[in-house]
Amino acid sequence: MKLYHHPLSGHSHRARLFLSLIGLPHELVEVDLQAGAHKQPDFLKMNPFGQVPVLADGDVFISDSNAILVYVAKKAGQTAWLPEDAKGAAEVQRWLSAAAGEIAYGPAAARLVTVFGAKFNPEEVIGRAHTILGRIENQLQGREWLVGSRPTIADVAIYSYVARAPEGNVDLSAYPSVNALLARVEQLPGFVDFVKTPVGLAA
Repeated sequence: MKLYHHPLSGHSHRARLFLSLIGLPHELVEVDLQAGAHKQPDFLKMNPFGQVPVLADGDVFISDSNAILVYVAKKAGQTAWLPEDAKGAAEVQRWLSAAAGEIAYGPAAARLVTVFGAKFNPEEVIGRAHTILGRIENQLQGREWLVGSRPTIADVAIYSYVARAPEGNVDLSAYPSVNALLARVEQLPGFVDFVKTPVGLAA
């Protein structure tokens, strides 16, 4: 397998993290986003949306980080990470949807403002970030993981952008259960860190 990624992309880290957690051999191929490599014809053949990450598995190309999590879990038979029962699968999917929705338009968008100079309204996206962080905090009351009694791809999906939310001026200090979850993910065998963004990159 090859994972086409960029080290500052939380979506890319999400996919890389899961591959590492389950010990699935893969090659990392960095895509030069600044040079527009993700918009070139060869890349667009793999992902017409022109986004990282993309997982190449032989002649199969999977784009979208959450789709990669599902594909890898299914391909590797990782039923502990992606439950087979209807209720467990639905609960995991709910958090994958949150990662693609509320997290993408909350903490991830807030980070895009400060790191990449995105033209979002900072107050609006920071407010969205606190809304979803509050929901995650409530979900974690009396439990260690988002779904069930052990980590799933739901926890992987929310980790990267929540862990780096402070880069977007989103304060995590009011969410002890969220911080505890981040720490538990970081203690898992095979964990790989999401690189902190160099100061002043946006400038």
